Amino acid sequence: MNKPLNILFLFLSLLFLQIFVFNNISFLGFINPYIYIIFVFLYPLKENRIPFLLYAFLLGLIIDFFSDSGGIHAFSILCIAYLRLFFVRLFFRKVVTDYPFFKLKSESFGKTFNYVVTLTLIHHLIYFSLANFSFNNISNVFLNTIYSSIFTLLLYFLGTYIFTNSK
Repeated sequence: MNKPLNILFLFLSLLFLQIFVFNNISFLGFINPYIYIIFVFLYPLKENRIPFLLYAFLLGLIIDFFSDSGGIHAFSILCIAYLRLFFVRLFFRKVVTDYPFFKLKSESFGKTFNYVVTLTLIHHLIYFSLANFSFNNISNVFLNTIYSSIFTLLLYFLGTYIFTNSK
């Protein structure tokens, strides 16, 4: 399968899973997995970021439509999509000439872990800050961020382990 079809399949499968499966999961009122952010991690790095930002925004907007959340998903995924290159340069020490050859699965686990955890925490903190939008609920923001991040990361790393070909 070629690259555009892989990206389309990733987009549609994450959209489907988030809307029909993971939006219906809520453990103890604090744990809601948001696996659609995996799109940001796995989208190939390129010099032209505009299509990627547009796809990330569209993904968040469609999830907002089905979640009735008023643009919070779109804003939070767009933020981490915009910050992604900064963290790629920070954690992986990549420059523009390395972008076409960059693959997350070929990097060391420690660097990948730091990168994915950082972007997940940023996404969840933005999302839950906007969802609560009050300093009276700051403890709920942090609890939701921590617990949902842990669950999202468990699902991401478990899925990566299961679906990665071992050689």
